[in-house]
Amino acid sequence: MNVGITSLSPQAEAAYLLTLPAIRERCSRVFDLTQTGGPGLQYFKYNPEKEKDVVAFCEQIIKRDFGTDFASIPPHGRWRHLDAGRPRIEPLIAQWKSSENPPDDKEICKRLIDLFLVSVLLDAGAGSQWVFTEKGYDQQYNRSEGLGVASVHMFVEGFFSADKAQPFRVDSQGLSNITVEQSAHAMQVSDTNPMVGLEGRTSLLQNLSNALKSKPKFFGEDARPGNLIGIAHTTHYTSYAELINEFVDFLEGHSILEDSTRRVDISFLWGALIEGLTPIWPARTSLGGIPLGDVWPCTALKRDGETEGNCLVPFHKLTGWITYSLIEPMEKILKWKFEGVETMTGLPEYRNGGLLIDLGVLTLRREAFSPAVFSQSTEIPRIPPSHPAVVEWRAMTVIGLDRIATALRLKHNLRADQLTLAQVLESATWKGGREIAKQKRPETGGPPIDIESDGTVF
Repeated sequence: MNVGITSLSPQAEAAYLLTLPAIRERCSRVFDLTQTGGPGLQYFKYNPEKEKDVVAFCEQIIKRDFGTDFASIPPHGRWRHLDAGRPRIEPLIAQWKSSENPPDDKEICKRLIDLFLVSVLLDAGAGSQWVFTEKGYDQQYNRSEGLGVASVHMFVEGFFSADKAQPFRVDSQGLSNITVEQSAHAMQVSDTNPMVGLEGRTSLLQNLSNALKSKPKFFGEDARPGNLIGIAHTTHYTSYAELINEFVDFLEGHSILEDSTRRVDISFLWGALIEGLTPIWPARTSLGGIPLGDVWPCTALKRDGETEGNCLVPFHKLTGWITYSLIEPMEKILKWKFEGVETMTGLPEYRNGGLLIDLGVLTLRREAFSPAVFSQSTEIPRIPPSHPAVVEWRAMTVIGLDRIATALRLKHNLRADQLTLAQVLESATWKGGREIAKQKRPETGGPPIDIESDGTVF
């Protein structure tokens, strides 16, 4: 619903677009264009009859990998990629616990948050040619897994720490020292092993340094991401007409301890990440003088007489990926329980979105594109993330993932807490998007739309 949104001031609407509910609400508005009597999308045709094929494809992947043991499906998070090929995180924790001065659980969790956050920021599209070879194991990994494995080795080697005597941390000073050349060396980038978006990826790390340093209320005086477990920020709003920002001292102090389980609302973590990481994103769309990050205008939503921000659609993909990834160590190590996670959406990126195109739920309106964007050899359009077709694609992906999850639950008579959206992302859609891409385009395994990545969106 879009109740009262049109009456907001630009500043209040900007604040709304940074909230979790705004993602699903604005994506739903794009989806509504495809419904009976709607004007439709500009760049895609929606084929709802094909959704059953996507659900069946996802169902067979879940059955292949997990049978009917839905409880065994892990949530979607960076932990999976960091353990690609073999366990790395649990052995690292065991190493810390057996050291001469073992850290307590809170410090262990801080270290994992440090690692997971910086690893997600490195996890933008690397292209189809780059690989990371894990020394000592002679195993090669590419794409998200390759970036994840590389980030573990960088972390263990103290790449992100200013104090080499304490390598297992990420801090502002350590990040500020990183150069493109150092990143290239650490990630084995060369003329024969090229990586897409290396400069943008390094820029994100340097911007993270500034964010950690400039936001001590979130990241502490020693400016490290792991301090989020003690400090958080949340945004409250009344009827979306007024947004009130208030600082919350300690996360534990604003949680409920029940039967030895600490329950924390997801909005505290989301608010901390949204505000705390604002300085790291490149200048893109702003509203009322407020930078919005991963928020883009959707031309299909533009209507005469509407406010400036009413056609803007938020995605906050990397923030969502970070949030999903940070929940897991806090729940596993600290035994916290996050509530309200159902307000989070699926991740609008090219694996999940590619699944919808490759299985026919969305088909390109080729005539809407400039012929120049199509490659003569592949017939795949190459466009920037700001292109309105990408905005439509990502919005339809968010709602499509909701619909897939709902259909899978109905098939197996499961509640949302028995098969969560995070589990569907992990066991079916992200993996499914990769598998169908490999079937359709075996030479590259790339997506059906080639996005000109700079390493800061996907």
